[in-house]
Amino acid sequence: MLIDARKVARILGGEGTLGKRIRTVNELRRAVETGLSVEALDSVVHYVSHDERSATELKYRIVPKTTLQRRQRLTSEESQRLERLARMTAQAEQVWEDRALAHEFLTSPQPQLGDERPVDLARSDLGTREVEDLLAKLEYGLPS
Repeated sequence: MLIDARKVARILGGEGTLGKRIRTVNELRRAVETGLSVEALDSVVHYVSHDERSATELKYRIVPKTTLQRRQRLTSEESQRLERLARMTAQAEQVWEDRALAHEFLTSPQPQLGDERPVDLARSDLGTREVEDLLAKLEYGLPS
């Protein structure tokens, strides 16, 4: 599945939050490597979550609360976790062609993923790949 860098950047908060216009995967990679802002974290968790409580819970899964209180920017590792969640969200929206259905998929336990929620699997690269594989199978009508 191709990465839509522009859509991922929009979910990350767009040009206003990222400080530059992202058009390519290379530009997205560079932004992530230099460390995303705390505002990008807020943008993604509010985009993915349906209420403030779940947004806060998700935020502190990506960056622990005590760590976040001391920071303006995320580390490269934290930024990668955040980008994975934004990318997964963009791909789910592409597959479902509906933000509400994509949200339901991302935040509900999925039997094909061992009854785990895709948003929780975004914490690791392998977990994200599992979700991306499932999304590709759904998009192309392959057995899962």
